[in-house]
Amino acid sequence: MVEPRHAPARLLVTDDNKVNRLLMTRSLELQGHTVECAENGRVALEFLRRDSFDLMLLDMEMPEMNGFQVLEQLSDDPKLRDLPVIVTSSLEGVSNIARCIELGAEDYLHKPVNPVLLKARIDSSLEKKRLRDQQKEMVRRFATSEVAQDLQQSGFALGGRRVHATVMFCDIRGFTALVESQPPEETIELLNTYYTLMFDAINGHGGVVNQMIGDGLMAIFGAPLPLEDHSAAAVYAALDMMEMIELLNVERVAAKKTPLRIGVGIATGEMVAGYTGTHQRATYTCIGDTVNLAARLEEHTKVAKRGILIDPATCAEIEGRVEVEALGPAQFRGKSAPVEVHAVAGPAAT
Repeated sequence: MVEPRHAPARLLVTDDNKVNRLLMTRSLELQGHTVECAENGRVALEFLRRDSFDLMLLDMEMPEMNGFQVLEQLSDDPKLRDLPVIVTSSLEGVSNIARCIELGAEDYLHKPVNPVLLKARIDSSLEKKRLRDQQKEMVRRFATSEVAQDLQQSGFALGGRRVHATVMFCDIRGFTALVESQPPEETIELLNTYYTLMFDAINGHGGVVNQMIGDGLMAIFGAPLPLEDHSAAAVYAALDMMEMIELLNVERVAAKKTPLRIGVGIATGEMVAGYTGTHQRATYTCIGDTVNLAARLEEHTKVAKRGILIDPATCAEIEGRVEVEALGPAQFRGKSAPVEVHAVAGPAAT
């Protein structure tokens, strides 16, 4: 079996000297790699943007676009900035080497390149890429696509920024009693079904589910990526969630199972969004009065006997587009003054 560290890869050799390209290609193909060649930096970038490569060997002195310009282009492109690049150049001087490394090059080898050293550097760079690819896959698997995109574009840093967005909280009514009345395996299956339906509704309207705690979830509309008309998107998502639960209940009732009821609270306003935790373990979330209000509204659905409750800011944003009912003021924990509560037309939460 081929060890992962020495597994064949797809390489791009970029050099304006045809003899260098041919000899380098022959050496790399003997190692089992697949090789493409580009005669200058412009052609190399065309290759990279059209096809997928595991590593590039890059000369510095080339016509049309030199190696430094290629590295600058790669560092500015989120899709290409992680491509391992080994510079192979006859340029002397620590300043040239330092500039290449600063621009993101993995390594710098002087020509004529020692084949043993080149093989070792390629193997090492490919192993680093394999580990980075595994990290990206873990992010894609355990984070939303929006958070993964934010990480790729902005990088990871603890802290947050102020955003104007909409927050939603949702949970299943009477979940504790439901859990106690059925086997654990059935509860897990129910939660998987529930989250599948809720994620589809939320993601379908541009929202991001960033927390799941038991039967509850928190979703953000408008962060980490901007979302036009995020208040309406959250309300439409909530209506879809209600509809999906009602359709699921048709099957549950037919199977003589207890129908589900959910409560949804939605609030719009300014909040701080970002990564909290430590560098070893962090999560993307939002904090602030708007978030707290959304959570209180979700709790209040039990008192109001309504499925979806929204705050005045959300109500103002969706005015005329969705039927709402003014329920009057309610006093919530942490609020010095009562908050006007509005219910979105839909099934009642019991």
